[in-house]
Amino acid sequence: METIDRLFNIIKTLRSENGCAWDKKQTPETMWKCLAEEVYELEEAIVKKDLQNICEELGDVLFQFIFIMEIFQEQGDFTFSDVVGEVAKKMINRHPHVYGDALISTKEELDRQWDTIKTEEKKNNGRKRVSALDSVPKGMPSLMRALKVSKSVVKEGFDWNDIHGILNSVKDEIREFESALESGNQDEASMEFGDILFTLVNVARSAQFHPETALARSTAKFEGRFRVMEKELKQKNIKLADLSRDKKDLFWSRAKQSYKR
Repeated sequence: METIDRLFNIIKTLRSENGCAWDKKQTPETMWKCLAEEVYELEEAIVKKDLQNICEELGDVLFQFIFIMEIFQEQGDFTFSDVVGEVAKKMINRHPHVYGDALISTKEELDRQWDTIKTEEKKNNGRKRVSALDSVPKGMPSLMRALKVSKSVVKEGFDWNDIHGILNSVKDEIREFESALESGNQDEASMEFGDILFTLVNVARSAQFHPETALARSTAKFEGRFRVMEKELKQKNIKLADLSRDKKDLFWSRAKQSYKR
């Protein structure tokens, strides 16, 4: 089995005196953006169930992580062993029903145990919680952060009674958005549109799927269908912009029938 040392050695060479000028000037602040980009590329491969690409993108994500890790090691801040040790200790501590004698019989009990242990860890680390939302990173993409915020307040007991109540709220938010559009107030319309999105995130949470994954799959499906339509139009030497609305709908319907994923 390959060891992580091979990647560390490659990065050390790249950042050495005779290495690559680009690699030598990188910092954790510049490299986390590369890591985030690779994570999204991995997400796309997973959504498409492209195994070959998943393998490649996992490697890219791992490389970016090791790159950042090596910079901190160079600076003498901490080592890879420190990171592994900390996360291993944390995961064992958070699974007393596996590594200890705790008894868990339901998902609700498992969630409560996880939250209790996390809260205790933060206390021991000197991190006093002021709000239930303190653990939600502000730099997260908006859709993912909305879900994280939603889950955090639900754990505190703030939620709709059921998914039907959330769907009714979606309908209310759409009506408010329509009203804002009619008023011509762009800022209000933008806020109301955001309210629709946030409420839909709660629909996804209640239905037990991730809104980011759902949107990624839907976008990939639209992209696939549009490419099919483009191909047919190109074969017939037709420009999409020249078509009437009815003709566009006809070609789109055919693309939908052809591309089912």
